[in-house]
Amino acid sequence: MECSEANILSKNILGNHIHYELYQNTSDKPLIVLIHGFLSSTFSYRRLVPLLRANFSVLAVDLPPFGRSGTSRKYYYSYQNMAQTVINLVKSLNYHKFSVVGHSMGGQIAMHTALLEPKMVEKIILLNSSGYMKKVNTTLVYSSYLPFFHLYVKKWLKKTGVLGNLQNVVYDRSIIDEEMIKGYSEPFDDNGIFKGLTYLIRHREGDISSQELKRINTPCLLIWGEQDKVVPLNIGKRLHKDLPNSRLIILPDTGHLVPEEKPELTYQYILDFVSKTQSNRLAETSIKQD
Repeated sequence: MECSEANILSKNILGNHIHYELYQNTSDKPLIVLIHGFLSSTFSYRRLVPLLRANFSVLAVDLPPFGRSGTSRKYYYSYQNMAQTVINLVKSLNYHKFSVVGHSMGGQIAMHTALLEPKMVEKIILLNSSGYMKKVNTTLVYSSYLPFFHLYVKKWLKKTGVLGNLQNVVYDRSIIDEEMIKGYSEPFDDNGIFKGLTYLIRHREGDISSQELKRINTPCLLIWGEQDKVVPLNIGKRLHKDLPNSRLIILPDTGHLVPEEKPELTYQYILDFVSKTQSNRLAETSIKQD
């Protein structure tokens, strides 16, 4: 049986409307879950999904408040709660095991899933994952309760705009086209996202500590753009050091947006990594891909 077209659906999980795209493959194909980064959505995996579909069932999730997911005030916008949202969604779809890919902020959520459900998460793939960021300072948290704070968030984001942000996250700016600009702009057409970002500022805990990272024994593959300006390579090297069962791949001439910039190479590394038997522990090495 060939992989089906996407089921583009939504569910109410933990009090919020969660948008997801599910590409179901044959029953013997493992599930791989894709988690996007900050100010992004499932759109960021558009070049990677068609490649993954040949060998996996693929679940791409819009984390609230991003993409087409909701901005409910009942939802708690912490990374741990977002990870629990992903886990609950996977369980609701009757999957019991999965590998998880997390890009940027999504890397933190991916690692939280392994901390929450280590028996469910078989492999972790971190694409330029964020790391070691502290909790938002108390003054900004208190400010988020001001009635019109979301308008300040909107004004702050408009300073650079979508095009400016894209130019900052890719190494080769020639890949930026109208489709890309439109895809990353669309979620911001709804003003609700700015209220959601206000809740995220209010609820986000600090990133997973070095001590907690050392508890993650799930095999981890880190793929990093060497020219990443957003989450520099030194963060990848530090994560690699703290994660006890990890491997680091460094991609030259690549920025922060690895799934867009090097989809074929990223796919091949993911396929090779996930295909390895669970009993084979990774060599604690760093490899630079020429």
